[in-house]
Amino acid sequence: MLAKPSRPATHAAPTMRAPPSPNAVMPRDSRNRHAALRLPGLRIDSSNLALGDPDGDGFLGDRASQTAFRRYLDARRRHHFTGKRDPFGRTPTDAISKADIDLVLVGGNADAAHLVHAAVEDHAHQLAGVVRAFLVTDEWRGVRRIVIGGGFPGCRAGALSVRRAARLLKLQRAGVELSLLQHDGDDAGLLGWVPLAPATTHRHEAFLAVDIGGTNIRCGIVAPQLDIRADGSKARVLERSQWRHAVETPDRDEAVTRMAAMLNGLLAHARTLGLRLSPFVGIACPGEIAADGRILHGAQNLPGDWQADGFDLATEVRRRLDRVGRQTPRVLLHNDAVVQGLSEAARMAGVERWGVMTIGTGLGNASYTNLPS
Repeated sequence: MLAKPSRPATHAAPTMRAPPSPNAVMPRDSRNRHAALRLPGLRIDSSNLALGDPDGDGFLGDRASQTAFRRYLDARRRHHFTGKRDPFGRTPTDAISKADIDLVLVGGNADAAHLVHAAVEDHAHQLAGVVRAFLVTDEWRGVRRIVIGGGFPGCRAGALSVRRAARLLKLQRAGVELSLLQHDGDDAGLLGWVPLAPATTHRHEAFLAVDIGGTNIRCGIVAPQLDIRADGSKARVLERSQWRHAVETPDRDEAVTRMAAMLNGLLAHARTLGLRLSPFVGIACPGEIAADGRILHGAQNLPGDWQADGFDLATEVRRRLDRVGRQTPRVLLHNDAVVQGLSEAARMAGVERWGVMTIGTGLGNASYTNLPS
């Protein structure tokens, strides 16, 4: 078994402050700004919290990433395969598709299934260890429920690892529940803007949202449908477009221009549908987002330098957008893990403190407190 964290991790450049004290004065609603921390009935306590790995130079969360799972599978292939030869042959671990790994789990070669199950067990133990380390920090103390999102849980191996980690945490009496993201992972980073969008947005039938990742950029038309359920649980993505930018390796300006073109295409589609679209666009992206919209750090997987001095993503997108009616849409930014977690806000209404972890190339995270109405 791979080593598990044996002691609490040290902090390494946390990207958002600890929960404010009960006497702290905070606005009841800060949805009109970038990186809002206070929504009606909810406070965002932390995002993109970085815990240093006590056994290395990186971050503890990297032990539970999708990249780490590949590393565990590769180690199992080199040292623990059954039979006379590696059932995956000479194919490099990074070249084995998620679909092929999932097929192994539903009736494939028994020796290959053994390797995948062993790697899943390794990953689950690491994920449980990372969760325990987060729970002893000020930002996460008292969290009782964590929703797991990101690309990895969308495959069988990832979902199995999450379920196994949940069981391990229960056996260890950690006092926290894990659950898989309810929404489609491609939609969650868009739907999370329903509680984040300024109140004026909800006077319209729909608005536009963007989810920027290290591999894909997704844009969509989001219908809050608050007239059906006021908690936003019936919100849905009416139309979505996606661009796998990692394949084309564009520079930053090309990526921003392409994103704006996707949004303008959705604007035209909304006009065709006769939708009353709000002049608002919410953008979820990796890293720490400042109150003025600057991306301070954590955007290293995006094409080009999105953290450069003088670069204002909201302004760059806005000046490329078509008008909605007579207005140029307003653009707000927030951390992508925060947004994805907020897509589950209605389901977390029964617990005071909760969090989200998104398992992809790295481990995104955010924690929240539900407040009295």
